[in-house]
Amino acid sequence: MAVQMEYEKDVKVPALDDKKIAVIGYGSQGHAHAQNLRDSGHDVIIGVRPGKSFDKAKEDGFEAYPVAEATKLADIIMILINDEKQAKLYKESIEPNLEE
Repeated sequence: MAVQMEYEKDVKVPALDDKKIAVIGYGSQGHAHAQNLRDSGHDVIIGVRPGKSFDKAKEDGFEAYPVAEATKLADIIMILINDEKQAKLYKESIEPNLEE
């Protein structure tokens, strides 16, 4: 069986074109996803509480917002915070700000 190599230039993700992606959390997972998406040409913002991660996201060139505001601004939301904190954050800051 022949193997076909795919390279970055070969991959197209039209579903993400013209969409604002909010990465919620800027820890070990969030920063990696956000930077990869941005490096691939996508519009990425960060939703995170004030503090070191908020400051680091801004230092890395991202627009950073409180989670509720990032949710309102985004078309796509990626929740990349600690598993044990996700349910509470979703109920408090994400769910009330979702649109159909």
